Amino acid sequence: MRDFTIYQVDAFADRLFTGNPAAVMVLDAPLPDDLMLAVAAENNLSETAFVVRDGDAYSIRWFTPSQEAAFCGHATLASAHVLMTELGVNGPLTFTTREVGTLRVTGSDGSYELNLPRIDATPMEAIPPALAEIIPGGWVEVVRNFENIFVVLATPEAVTAFVPDAARIAALGEGCLAVTAAGGADHDGNPVDFVSRYFAPGHGIEEDPVTGSTHATLAPYWAGRLGKDELTAFQASARGGRVGCRVTADRVCLTGQAVTYLKGSIRLPA
Repeated sequence: MRDFTIYQVDAFADRLFTGNPAAVMVLDAPLPDDLMLAVAAENNLSETAFVVRDGDAYSIRWFTPSQEAAFCGHATLASAHVLMTELGVNGPLTFTTREVGTLRVTGSDGSYELNLPRIDATPMEAIPPALAEIIPGGWVEVVRNFENIFVVLATPEAVTAFVPDAARIAALGEGCLAVTAAGGADHDGNPVDFVSRYFAPGHGIEEDPVTGSTHATLAPYWAGRLGKDELTAFQASARGGRVGCRVTADRVCLTGQAVTYLKGSIRLPA
């Protein structure tokens, strides 16, 4: 057996117990896939990030409690926070991924900018009939990207009032659904440009508290609808999280804070 250091960080949070908690392990060498999945399942958080030095960059992989994730923003932010704040690594940081290219993080002292690929939504040609049962009140538009369905609702109140049916959502395509609307406010009553919620029961996540990856699609969508390239978003989960968004021709930059909750040691097979 061998001891490994693990951190838990609240990402897109300016104080503990808000935002989205992610576990982070910074490793000397990659762990076997089945062991990383077992660690993520044991952590039972939306994502656990595994980071390994790769030349001048860091390779990063993310695991939900049930499978590897193709793209995760909040655990990347959490990983950058651990490297900069806990391990003294000077930014900017570059992360290499398996499916979404290069991610970059700048910042310090718990405030960061996460630079992601812009992933524009496309119209959903064949809307699953089950969607009418999941959202009986109807919608304004349904679009998708490579891993999620995005349902635009008429009002921010409809987003906050939405009651998810986990079993039906899990049966939808990739098993991941976001609902969103223009306007709204954060939990402190501060107005924002758009709100959203995200559900991925097909990946072992009934509701994700704050999802960086969905904003790579939501930010350009609402930038086009609202006619502005800089927006403030709020993910209206119970924990909640504000996300600053800046949209360019091919990238989306998200700003947010992070706070370390836990530093510990876990014992794994050598």
